[in-house]
Amino acid sequence: MTNHTVTPIRSSGNANLPDHVVAFEVSKHQLVVHTLPANRQCTIANRPAAVRRVLMAEIKHNRRAQLGRMLVICEATGGYEAHVLEAAIALDLEVHQAHGTRVRHFARYKGLKAKNDPIDARLIALYGLQTEKLVRYRPPSPAVKALRALQERRHDLKLMLQAETNRLEHASNRHVLNSLKTSIKTIRKTLDRIEAEIDLLLEAEDSLARKAQLMRTVPGVGPVVAATLIAHMPELGTLPRGQAAALAGLAPYDNDSGEHKGRRHIDAGRGAVRRCLYMAALTAIRACPHLHDYAARIQARGKPAKVAITAVMRKLIVILNAVLASQNPCHYAKPA
Repeated sequence: MTNHTVTPIRSSGNANLPDHVVAFEVSKHQLVVHTLPANRQCTIANRPAAVRRVLMAEIKHNRRAQLGRMLVICEATGGYEAHVLEAAIALDLEVHQAHGTRVRHFARYKGLKAKNDPIDARLIALYGLQTEKLVRYRPPSPAVKALRALQERRHDLKLMLQAETNRLEHASNRHVLNSLKTSIKTIRKTLDRIEAEIDLLLEAEDSLARKAQLMRTVPGVGPVVAATLIAHMPELGTLPRGQAAALAGLAPYDNDSGEHKGRRHIDAGRGAVRRCLYMAALTAIRACPHLHDYAARIQARGKPAKVAITAVMRKLIVILNAVLASQNPCHYAKPA
């Protein structure tokens, strides 16, 4: 999913809902475009020039018909939606990058079970027209975009290194063994270069260097965790504390009904953020007496160790959000 500054979309006529929606169902080579309230649909190539032509035509139609506020909307589709987002930003249009799961839940609410590109394009348009308080997409800065790419490559290389190292244990053939050793050596060299590039990028950008410096005052947060959070959660420091935990996928949700009291659970959020915070929480529990006692109190109530670690992860993201919002280093981890 999904990684940008949270700004609720608003209009002068209606505080929440748009009047004119241009929806894109995205695939690798083509886009199905559905517009409301005209209820028109067409298919275009997934190319910047084609997207721009459609949006320019809709802007002219909006002015002629005096439709009001216009919203461009598409789903996150593994990067293939980039042309739509970039064209809308270039034309200064409001654009929302919808989460696929939320759109499918909306379809179930509407009773729509069939699924194909034309149906999905109309569904996305309806979702944009009828859903309140959609978040306006804000592109990451070039530095954050570059850092995210480097962090994702670093993660891929770590997985490759782990896989090749595991294979080394079972290799008996001399040629296979030599091949694995060469591969491991190459991956480690590449990984070192990527990590050096990450360090250089953080040092070159004053704003990123300041954020990393503040983050590292929080117990358990080192250079890797700080870089990951800057890359994958750039809005940290601008969010309410509950929203920060939810965006990271660390907010506990109730599961109660009548007299039934179900287990609370976390859901959704950003996987890269949770992965790095898990290791940060383990370190923080050992290094920070306050967080150690906090985890111990949770386990004393009969909760599993993983629940205590998750609670510390949530506390860390809340503390990090507060540290960046105040621009003051963390001298003591106060209760979240």
